[in-house]
Amino acid sequence: MGKTIAEKIFEAHLVDHPSGDIQVIRLDAVFCHEITTPVAITDLEARGMDRVFDPKKIKAVIDHVTPAKDSKTAMQGKILREWALRHGIIDFFDIGDNGVCHALFPEKGFVRPGYTIIMGDSHTCTHGAFGAFAAGVGTTDLEVGILKGVCAFHAPKTMKVVIEGELKEGVYAKDVILSVIGQLGVNGATNRVIEFSGSVVDAMSMEARMTLCNMAIEAGGTCGICAPDMTTVAYLWPFIKEEFASKEEALEAYSVYTADEDAVYTETLTICVDDLVPMSTFGFKPDQVKPVAEFEGEKVDQIYIGSCTNGRIEDLRVAAEVLKGKRIHKSVRGVVSPATPAIYKQALKEGIIEIFMDAGFCVTNPTCGACLGMSNGVLAEGEVCASTTNRNFNGRMGKGGMVHLMSPASAAATALTGVISNSHIFTGGE
Repeated sequence: MGKTIAEKIFEAHLVDHPSGDIQVIRLDAVFCHEITTPVAITDLEARGMDRVFDPKKIKAVIDHVTPAKDSKTAMQGKILREWALRHGIIDFFDIGDNGVCHALFPEKGFVRPGYTIIMGDSHTCTHGAFGAFAAGVGTTDLEVGILKGVCAFHAPKTMKVVIEGELKEGVYAKDVILSVIGQLGVNGATNRVIEFSGSVVDAMSMEARMTLCNMAIEAGGTCGICAPDMTTVAYLWPFIKEEFASKEEALEAYSVYTADEDAVYTETLTICVDDLVPMSTFGFKPDQVKPVAEFEGEKVDQIYIGSCTNGRIEDLRVAAEVLKGKRIHKSVRGVVSPATPAIYKQALKEGIIEIFMDAGFCVTNPTCGACLGMSNGVLAEGEVCASTTNRNFNGRMGKGGMVHLMSPASAAATALTGVISNSHIFTGGE
């Protein structure tokens, strides 16, 4: 019987099989940030186990509230900072060098096909875009990972989502994943890996694949995953060129982590995107999705472009194309946060930052702050935000606030009109 990508990864990393379908796997990397890791650090200290399994395999960043907004967040940063120094963790990214974790770590080449990765963050599933198994975990599992370099999971069960067809102009990966979540529901992939495949995925950039996998958790998925291909190799080439004689050789090696033709899935969902239109959420659940056109004209107060979902250079380019030469509506405020310093620099070189500023946007440093309602774009009670982030839970971006999740193009078009709009489908690319 054939194997899925996740099954192959688990097989290659299996350390123990203690009972039932529980598998203990070896970890290639443990990612850390200042919100969830300090709890694990202080608990390990209290237990007399202030150690790390391998400082080279731990990557840490201060990204959720940066710079610190108050004494509490400053202390969280301090704990992580001192821990990284104490244990010789070289890949620690402090203020100035830091970026949103799920954009920064792939950008640094820390994710490879076949890797196993954990982090105390639900959107760790983003890294599955590279053909890796990456999952968000709780404090106890994070502690074990830091201390021993292993983690226990149920044997992976995979559902397959096949995306076929051709995307219309003005329709993007964010629209695709919103549509998928709308069909699966918030519990549709619980305790499952979502394996994305099909001609549309094959044609996507790594940035777009990361958008897909990033929101697998919103359907309950443990991890989203895409098979590695030449697009993956090209993205990683600056980091792996000393390991392989050619890109073709790298692809052959990484092709080990592709699903067998006779792999068994719990279920298969096939979606044709030929008729897909710009999508957005409504209400307070990620599976409450409908076409933007169906509630076009609904007033918003803020537009936010950024996050680990849509804060990469490709996302900023799309939004800037809609905004170029125009001003946002006087009734709204716009906030944009490039996800990493490198993305910020590239946006500066391309004139994208100038386009945003000329349009009336506030451009902030890389941070997760607004996405989880902690800083740099928090909503007031009763306010509505058109956002390129990944969660629309009640109060997610501020107590009593409403969040509509959409693509950067839809968010930019909404910024121009002050109401939810999909006019970019006609103006984008001109």
